[in-house]
Order: sequence, then C-alpha cells, then structure tokens
Amino acid sequence: MSISHVLLGVLSSGPAHGYDLKREHDIRFPGAKELPYGQVYAALQRLERDGLVEVAETVRDGGPERTVYALTESGRAELDTWLASPESAGPYPADELVRKAVTALRTGVDARSFLARQREVHLARLRELLAAQDATTDPAGRAAIDHAVFHLDADLRWLEAAEGRLNAPSSSNHQGDPS
Repeated sequence: MSISHVLLGVLSSGPAHGYDLKREHDIRFPGAKELPYGQVYAALQRLERDGLVEVAETVRDGGPERTVYALTESGRAELDTWLASPESAGPYPADELVRKAVTALRTGVDARSFLARQREVHLARLRELLAAQDATTDPAGRAAIDHAVFHLDADLRWLEAAEGRLNAPSSSNHQGDPS
C-alpha cells in the first residue's frame, strides 16, 4: 500500500494537518499497524515536493505550529490514476514470515517450535481482529479488517503446510513439488 496515495485520499475530503492525517489513516485501517508520525511527515514532504499537495495554511493555537496541507489538482489526478489502476496479483515477494520460516527449515534449528510459536502469534492477532470486527459497524473499516483476517488465515494455512512438510518423507519434499 502506498501511504502517500492513502494520504492523498484523506486530503481529497479537505485540508488537514499531519496529526489528522495519521489519525484518519489509523481509523481507516483498524487491522493495520499504526502509521508513525515520521512516516506521515516524510510522505507529506515528498508530496509537496512533487506538487501533489500544497501548504494551505500554518496555524498556531497556543501549541506547536501546525501546517495544514491541501490536495492540488495534480494530486487529485494522481489519486484518480492510482485508484483506477488495479494491483498486480503476484507473484508475491517473500515477506519476513516466509524468510524466517524457510531459514528455520534450512538451518536445522527447531523449526517445529518456530512454526508453533508463529502460529500462536497469528492466532492471537486473529482473535484481536475478530473482536475489532465485531465492534466495527463501518463497512470500510470492516473491509480493512476482513483483508487482514483473510491474510492471517492464509498464513495459518501456509504454516500448517510448512509443518506438514517437516513430517513428510524427504523424497516427496523436493523443490517444485506443490503438494
């Protein structure tokens, strides 16, 4: 996901400062990791440099100075282009879970323990997301949580398959065998 494009999407409903953008991101993606402020401000600097947002005003309400950003016409066009372009379906790059699991399987460490610990972490996160899903009535928020839940489910099935490979005879465990 392009954080810059998400910020453009938030700004499409009106000018906002970094704090509001971060808060709105976290509301829109309740199943995702919270967006760090530093990432918001770095993205805003790039967007401003590229002419996609502009400083609408700088306000000081007794606290720190806050810069309010607004979407430019070029920013709106970029957002529209991004939303009109479908994402590729794969191949999927190896994420950290895959890297760790394959390394554990290849290095002779206790791969079963690693896979079991990872499964517990995934199950705990799944329980958290399901509770958040039950508490959310916003269709967009539920869709974001659904996405995270479905990915966790796929990861759990993959972890189960990886564990199954540990129990399978090595002759059926050769490269290229999809089963």
